[in-house]
Amino acid sequence: MTGQSEDPAPKQRLDKWLWQARFYKTRTLAARTVSDGRVRVNGEKVGKPALPVVPGDTLTFTAGDRIRVVEIVALAVRRGPASEAQALYTDHSPKPVPRVGPRPTGRDRRRMDAARDDETHRQ
Repeated sequence: MTGQSEDPAPKQRLDKWLWQARFYKTRTLAARTVSDGRVRVNGEKVGKPALPVVPGDTLTFTAGDRIRVVEIVALAVRRGPASEAQALYTDHSPKPVPRVGPRPTGRDRRRMDAARDDETHRQ
């Protein structure tokens, strides 16, 4: 028979790819982020974790306190080490905003908490 169908381009679920690329600690968390509408694929808001993604797609989402913009380079076979996960995408994210000052020490935080407690007790 000459009319054999060709294999379609390989695809992978969006939530599974985000988890395997190590952007989220659990697949459930990745799926919840997608379901909440906080992920864009090629500029379009998506709400289904099962949406198939292919190499070449651009994802925009938040991870922690950063906005991430990544282009999918490859699909994952497993959730491997970080070095393997970093080979799955090209990062186009904006640079993180630098801290304005040094991080407060534990001693500084206790002083701030004590000052805040004193202020609320006076009122």
